[in-house]
Amino acid sequence: MPRNEGLMSWKDLAPGMYILEPGNSVKFRTGDWRSFRPVLDKEKCIKCGQCYILCPDGCYSEDEEGYFVPDLNYCKGCGICASICPKKAITMVLEEA
Repeated sequence: MPRNEGLMSWKDLAPGMYILEPGNSVKFRTGDWRSFRPVLDKEKCIKCGQCYILCPDGCYSEDEEGYFVPDLNYCKGCGICASICPKKAITMVLEEA
């Protein structure tokens, strides 16, 4: 199932946060509680893929141009991608309501 179909929010978790089905993390939009989101400056990006490799949530994927972009449905805004980017092409910006 593609990541964007049939998604649930963290608010849809079972009481007590029990995981009732193994491998169900792709069904939940875990980015709902994010305070900051990554923004890519394609002018600075060298397409090295460090953000893709080191993202703890595996929310990065390669687009048709070869840039690695986050799926904001899953990005929790930890900022690891921005801190490890060798060209500082990723900045964390305040998530607006």
